Amino acid sequence: MSQQKNSVKLAKMGMLVAISVILVYFIHFPIFPVVAFLEYDPADIPILIGTFAFGPLAGLLITVVVSLVQGLTVSAASGAYGIIMHIIATGTFVLVAGFLYRHKKTRKEAVIALVAGTLSMVAVMYFANLIITPMFTGWPVEAVKEVMPFILLFNAVKAGLNSLVTFFLYKRISGCLHR
Repeated sequence: MSQQKNSVKLAKMGMLVAISVILVYFIHFPIFPVVAFLEYDPADIPILIGTFAFGPLAGLLITVVVSLVQGLTVSAASGAYGIIMHIIATGTFVLVAGFLYRHKKTRKEAVIALVAGTLSMVAVMYFANLIITPMFTGWPVEAVKEVMPFILLFNAVKAGLNSLVTFFLYKRISGCLHR
């Protein structure tokens, strides 16, 4: 790939990072009042679009940059914990979905990739919450297990909504990303 094409690709990825951070700044709300600290945001939509356009490793890079920028600015209250959990959750999602989608870019494959990414994210976050949440919150593992049904449902709803929006948006805007 030429230097100019690399620069254009990086600029497009940077634009997706900016859109992601802007989205989380304006749109974030709790899904379940019982666990209000679990807030839905659409930040993963531009990340998933970037993953489908540029591949799973680019998606992971976008995820890390978004997580750092978001965690140091608009979501600074969650600190390192939020950054780490976002990288793990979204990183899992984009790697699974991106690797599945990259070889056969059809609508059917997009659905399979998004569903597999959602399920992978939910499964990985089960274990990440059992290990990482007690370290950062001081909660005993038993307390984390008590709210685990909400955590799992939250991750499924968040990933499912973001997948749905990505599915309907990606083909409409992919031409702009590939020009």
